[in-house]
Amino acid sequence: MAQRTPVNIVFLDRNTIPAHIVLPTPRSPHHWQAYGETQPDEVVSRLQEAEIAITNKVVIDETVLAACPQLKLIAVAATGVNNVDLAACRARGVQVCNVQGYATQSVPEHVIALIFALKRQLLGYHLDVQHGAWQKHGQFCFFTHPIGSVAGSKLGIIGKGALGEAVARLARAVGMTVMFAEHRGATHCREGYVPFDEVISRADILSLHCPLNPNTEALINRDVLACMPNHALLINTGRGGLVDEHALLDALKTGQIGGAGLDVLSEEPAPDNHPLITASLPNLIVTPHIAWGADEAVNRLSQQLMDNIDGYLQGTPQHTLINTAAR
Repeated sequence: MAQRTPVNIVFLDRNTIPAHIVLPTPRSPHHWQAYGETQPDEVVSRLQEAEIAITNKVVIDETVLAACPQLKLIAVAATGVNNVDLAACRARGVQVCNVQGYATQSVPEHVIALIFALKRQLLGYHLDVQHGAWQKHGQFCFFTHPIGSVAGSKLGIIGKGALGEAVARLARAVGMTVMFAEHRGATHCREGYVPFDEVISRADILSLHCPLNPNTEALINRDVLACMPNHALLINTGRGGLVDEHALLDALKTGQIGGAGLDVLSEEPAPDNHPLITASLPNLIVTPHIAWGADEAVNRLSQQLMDNIDGYLQGTPQHTLINTAAR
């Protein structure tokens, strides 16, 4: 069997993988080019000779595909593929694959960490100590923020996929009871689910693990926030667009809900003047989209990414969202 001609592979946003993670390489002959980041006006020029593009968040749309007819595979270094025009890829015969299941431990651990941090008021007390309150108090302890218990809390989960189920397992292990929310407005409640409105009104903690689409955009809006208990916590490690951020900020400032832990925002990276960044509230924790980023998870992602590329090159594609016959 003739040896395959080396294929050109371009990674458009290598900086989305921590620098200390060593990426495996495809087993097939290849030429590799990695860019730390790629601006929209640089995508076409950087993919001109590429048969395979690797992207985490760089957008590859119809304009890019039309200008890069030699592109045959888009390997997404993430599970979400909303940055790739799937319809255009299908029309042009471009395969698309993603990575799956790599963060089913990392993301749930981050969710539980945010819950503990907010319930135990870790940020508020840390800021108090930094500002000298402990030093001035004159006794071995002080209480400026009410401390809650995680055990016994009711956790409402929106999204019953691999991540939602994994969060549920960890939550039960630390003594929480779990409710999975049915779709908002559904007339029938599936087995294993609780009506959406009931979950919203009963949950001490609400965690979001559903995809972002037209049906879920701003799912957590002013009306939903108003129905949550005033001690409730909102955790979002899904997509920023699931939450009406202005409504959330108002709810936090007025005490309509008890707190929020966010690993995602509607605009990433967040601008310096983003209202949820500048608010500096003790009951709000924002992390920079790193819930998935435990080293073990990133290593699994990296290996699966290369396995996906090798599968394409060897004619045995895997994790494909759009599959065409391998050349």
